[in-house]
Amino acid sequence: MARKITIEPVTRVEGHGKVTIHLDDKGKVTQARFHIVEFRGFERFVQGRPYWEAPVLVQRLCGICPVSHHLAAAKAMDVIVGTGPTGLPPTAEKMRRLMHYGQMLQSHALHFFHLSSPDFLLGMDADPAIRNIIGVAALNRDLAVQGVLLRKFGQEIILATAGKKIHGTGAIPGGVNKNLSPEERDSFLKGSAPLNIDQMIAWAQAAVDLFKDYHKKNKAVIDGFAEFPSNHLSLVRKDGGLDFYHGVLRAVDADGHKVLNDVDYQDYLKYIGEEIRSWSYMKFPFLKSLGKSAGWYRVGPLARLNTCDYVPSSLAQKEFEVYKAYTDGKPNNMSLHSHWARLIELLHSAEVIKELLLDRDLQGTKLVKLGKRVSEGVGLIEAPRGTLFHHYRVNADDQITMANLIVATTNNNEPMNRAVQWVAENALSERPEITEGMLNRVEVAIRAYDPCLSCATHAVGRMPLEVTLCDSNGNVLQRKVR
Repeated sequence: MARKITIEPVTRVEGHGKVTIHLDDKGKVTQARFHIVEFRGFERFVQGRPYWEAPVLVQRLCGICPVSHHLAAAKAMDVIVGTGPTGLPPTAEKMRRLMHYGQMLQSHALHFFHLSSPDFLLGMDADPAIRNIIGVAALNRDLAVQGVLLRKFGQEIILATAGKKIHGTGAIPGGVNKNLSPEERDSFLKGSAPLNIDQMIAWAQAAVDLFKDYHKKNKAVIDGFAEFPSNHLSLVRKDGGLDFYHGVLRAVDADGHKVLNDVDYQDYLKYIGEEIRSWSYMKFPFLKSLGKSAGWYRVGPLARLNTCDYVPSSLAQKEFEVYKAYTDGKPNNMSLHSHWARLIELLHSAEVIKELLLDRDLQGTKLVKLGKRVSEGVGLIEAPRGTLFHHYRVNADDQITMANLIVATTNNNEPMNRAVQWVAENALSERPEITEGMLNRVEVAIRAYDPCLSCATHAVGRMPLEVTLCDSNGNVLQRKVR
């Protein structure tokens, strides 16, 4: 008798989604889908609003990564006001970079320490009552505290650059509305222990070492979990270096061959298409040159370290070399290695923050530059979860007439579905039974992508975790509620 397993909602991710797994009468998985069941309306909400409101308005998509939307929209509006993507005054660009790398630091710390480390440190089969940050704190108090303070430091950087920790106003079309005072700078450089940048760098390095040690002891668990070949896409600097704020679009296939060779992201519509499927509100992007079936790709830490040639900071570059050597320089397609890549980026973010804090341009007074107004602009940024597209058109009355957002989680839609399929096939191959460990493995596969479902769909409401097993006629055979 055919059966269906439903996991709703997926936990320890931002936003809400559900998973359905269909079994045939022999208990074999025939289909596994990651559904996004809420509707996003922001692309319509912003129409008719003045263009200068966009950087503040669109970040209400999310309370976890508002800086990413704030800056992507601001970069698009830079084009609209004639500044272009690279015409900002040095103080403005570096303030934005500091804001963004503070966001990367706090978001990566939040994801690894709070959301993902319980699966590693406590085990995928551990009681869900203890498989959380409280359980991590009971196991290793110092590690939990470090995770909290790393995130706090990143949020303080955002406060100093954006005016607020959440939903700030620092970036405006053509520049920023404040610089960094010497007092603010010194508080980050020389602040009382442990809240200073040198301690953040040390803790970020320790986090990388922690994952490498865990991986060394658990390769069988980490390496083979939800591994599958894919394309990878991200921004890179023009010289191929890792860059979260600005660059050109590069995509490589599973063997490392370039599919997109450093193209201008203002022309992204030439290269990226979006497929609609009836069972999800989230679209399925793909590389047009490869088509819908073969052109899907991954974004985020795993993809960024697969597309870039090097990491422009000394400690993170050393870790990058170790990371790349593990796959003999070829693209890494192991889903759980996303956490390894994420922690290398955490270290890189801390190093870049220190470099920026030492730059006197942050105390400059020229904050805005305007040029000849145009009607259309695209802003791209590497959000913590991956490449983020913001595209706007503006009429002669300064009103937004069109907005298209492709967020990182949308870019990762197909990979997340394939990860769910992999886990379902492997976890249910011997015994098609709902267990806590099986359910958590599905969620572990999704959490590797650090999805933000509110960004992808503007999720609303709150759902309990309910797992239902049904026969082919829809009769309930088994139900579990957490």
